[in-house]
Amino acid sequence: MRDNYDVVVAGAGPAGAQCARDLADRGYDVVVLETETAEEFPARSDKSTGGTFASMMTAFGIPDDVVMHATDAVVLESPNDHFVRDQPGFVLDFPAFKQFLVDDGRAKGAEYRFDARVRDPIVEDGSVVGVRYNGAETVYGDIVVDATGPAAPLATELGVVDLERRNHAIGIEHQFEGVELDHPDYADLSDAMMLRLDHDFAPGGYSWIFHTGGDTAKVGVCYIQNEQYRAHASDDRTVDGYLDHWLDSDPRFADASRVESTQVRGSAHVQPPESMSTDSFVAIGDTVPSVDPVWGEGIDKGMRSARAAAMTADRCLTGGVDTSREAMAVYDDLWHERVAPRQERRLFMTRLLYLVPNERYDRLMRDLNALDRETLSKINEGSRRQILRLLSPSDLSYLWRYVREFALPV
Repeated sequence: MRDNYDVVVAGAGPAGAQCARDLADRGYDVVVLETETAEEFPARSDKSTGGTFASMMTAFGIPDDVVMHATDAVVLESPNDHFVRDQPGFVLDFPAFKQFLVDDGRAKGAEYRFDARVRDPIVEDGSVVGVRYNGAETVYGDIVVDATGPAAPLATELGVVDLERRNHAIGIEHQFEGVELDHPDYADLSDAMMLRLDHDFAPGGYSWIFHTGGDTAKVGVCYIQNEQYRAHASDDRTVDGYLDHWLDSDPRFADASRVESTQVRGSAHVQPPESMSTDSFVAIGDTVPSVDPVWGEGIDKGMRSARAAAMTADRCLTGGVDTSREAMAVYDDLWHERVAPRQERRLFMTRLLYLVPNERYDRLMRDLNALDRETLSKINEGSRRQILRLLSPSDLSYLWRYVREFALPV
């Protein structure tokens, strides 16, 4: 007999676990396949800074006991200036966060199979009907969800996603103690999440300090491995080398030391999605990908994509099963409406940002400090008119480089 479920989810990261949690809460039979063993999960897959905002915590009922530290500001730094915006946020204990989602999903009725490495989709008559894992083992479902992140074995096999190397971002992070968060030469980072735009430490990306309480902080760097952005690289440093260079150069780390067993490595693709679904199938989280191109925030977007997938499944399985390509395309509409509206424009902002030199970052901070909060909110939402307010005639050369490398935003 076939091993049948309403929905099969591949991957127990935040997106996969949240999708299963929502579906189980609606009464569906759902099984989650996770590569890691039960003993390894979730510490081994700690691949996120864990920074998020109050809207995510409220929307998905996340408890305070998975929070390392509550913050009240976001700080942007350039080599010689900074911008501070008051905005409540949370730095999560990411493994504890993931464990909560799994435990809560199980309490609602979701089944989890650990040590289950997904291999490929099972396709019959042109539709996805199940998943092969661990070699020859199989499980079947009316709908299959790929939440495996950049690996994307199911979505890639089905031709749903095409993750390009030129859009591949890599990052590394450690937690440190002894960080001087209120150094006189920099913005006060007490109770703050800081992103720094500085090609000396992250060419084609950013570095960060997220306060985690006391004199401790999560510190890391991330950049896109794109030749256009690498034009700002001074040598052949690895991502580890850039982090070490920052640690050696920034006086805030003069007395800092790494906290053991806190290293985090991760990757994501920063590019627009072409498609996200097909017959009986959707891709969510970083499989799509869903990471916010401006802030680099992936938790909220991943969770929203999970909920959109659960809503789509609920619609397709209610009152008679219809999991055709057309019915599943509701997910694509929800993604563009609720997960990442105006994604193309936000991606334009990010790509252009990484092309400009350090001197332009200093001017950006001055410009941001001169704008009112409403204008800043519209820029963050991707307003074309407000984005143009940040550009000047001297930016034409950067725009021309953008045109040569990418298409203009719609």
